[in-house]
Amino acid sequence: MSNQEVEHPESLAQTSRSTTPQLSKEEADVEAQLPARQDEPVTGEKLAPAATNKTIDFVPNDPENPFNWPIAKKYRICILACAMTFFVQINGTMMTSAAEQINENFHVSDEVFPHSYWPVLSWNLGGAAAPLVGLPLMENFGVRWTYLGIYAVLIIFIIPQAVAQNFATLIIVRIITGSCTATLANITSGIVSDIWYAGLMKSFFTSMYIFALLSGLSIGPVFGSLVVQYTTWRWIFIGQIIFYSALLPILFLALSEVRPDVILHQRAAKIRRETGLAVHTAQEKTKTSVSDILTETLIRPTRLLFTEGVLISLGMWSAFVIGIAFMFTQSIMQVYEGLYGWTFFGTGMVQSAIVVGELVGVFAQLVQDRVYFASAKRNTEDPGNPLPEARLYLSIPASFIGLTGGLFFFAWTSFSNILWIVPSIALGFVGFGMFLCTTALTTYIVDAYAKYAASSVAGVAFLENFMAAFLPLATQSMYRTLGFNWASSLLGFIALVLSCIPVVLIMYGRKLRERSPFMEVAGHNK
Repeated sequence: MSNQEVEHPESLAQTSRSTTPQLSKEEADVEAQLPARQDEPVTGEKLAPAATNKTIDFVPNDPENPFNWPIAKKYRICILACAMTFFVQINGTMMTSAAEQINENFHVSDEVFPHSYWPVLSWNLGGAAAPLVGLPLMENFGVRWTYLGIYAVLIIFIIPQAVAQNFATLIIVRIITGSCTATLANITSGIVSDIWYAGLMKSFFTSMYIFALLSGLSIGPVFGSLVVQYTTWRWIFIGQIIFYSALLPILFLALSEVRPDVILHQRAAKIRRETGLAVHTAQEKTKTSVSDILTETLIRPTRLLFTEGVLISLGMWSAFVIGIAFMFTQSIMQVYEGLYGWTFFGTGMVQSAIVVGELVGVFAQLVQDRVYFASAKRNTEDPGNPLPEARLYLSIPASFIGLTGGLFFFAWTSFSNILWIVPSIALGFVGFGMFLCTTALTTYIVDAYAKYAASSVAGVAFLENFMAAFLPLATQSMYRTLGFNWASSLLGFIALVLSCIPVVLIMYGRKLRERSPFMEVAGHNK
């Protein structure tokens, strides 16, 4: 999940010449470069400031403003970003299917404790911390070049994993790759927010981003099992190096800069370089230092997590869902191997059932989006705008029936005399619930916390990665001690309790928002 769903204020239209102060000679020279006709398109090369304060901004219908880009270009960038999220997330779980080979190679045993999970744990720890630092830097210095730089670092640090001569190398190096993948994956929601105004298309691509995030994790063991079936575990990483390297030229050519303030900064720099006129953007004049940015980014998410009851509740719900995704990389192997004698190949492939459920959830989310926007008609608190709680409507059946029901379904069909396809269908239910719940809480946080959404989602993302790192460590002993049926049932009971969170928010959401010092003033239009 991302922490980049941030607000972009309305672009300030330039005033007409009749209302601006008299221009200096230098400014008049640059002003003369503007088109004489009002309806002639204004480009970055022709734009000059229209006021003596020498501050530039986008003009109405500015073709360089990402919100005004052609639809085809917006689609291209969003599809590319979502696809890259899917691809880099595979790096997190693909190696779990090779645990047996890796253990044998490095003389590691899972008999008492799941030591093979340590490289996945370190990957999640890197993913928990890095976005808090990396994403604000991308936001302030631009997405394009920082994205390409971080992506190159990701490829470089997969190489030591492919040639590792000891188990410690995998654990340590994967902290770096986890940091890179989390930053690259989480910036996708920021990219979507930078080029789409609120509406169906923004909601759709936000849903696609979350699908890419979850399905990439779930499909990793499937691809991993295919690799180790015919080669060795090292080819998991060699294959990633080859594939990721092949995508680098595509990224270089297709990924444009999407941050409006960075585009304006580049425009101002070009005007200064070509004309000598000292023009700047509003953000340049504030001169926010990197240390100030990082301090704000680290302190506010922490404060929100420890003071906002709504955010803590949603964070626990989301962290549990993501934790389940990583627990399944361990528990499915135990269950199917214990009941049906399957090898790593079969236990890896069966996890595709989760992805199927998540894909079905995408279509259900299309209905949820329309229900959400229709709620604007009955919003008396903020007329004309949809209710934030309307984001949660479908999450109630998804959580009670999909997530909770799916876990109980999986628990009590885990018998050797029941055909394997039956518990696999249960995994599909869980995947369906996971996707819709994660999408609902993410979009609700963005709506309810509005201009504090970046910090709010950052805090939740930290909890998700922390839970994903440590919860699966208990999987092996839990399933051995309680048995397949009651271990999955325990997860079902926890899901049942957490499923009440959207019910409470729908019933009392407005009162809770009025009591929250952050949500009360967070609306964009306030």
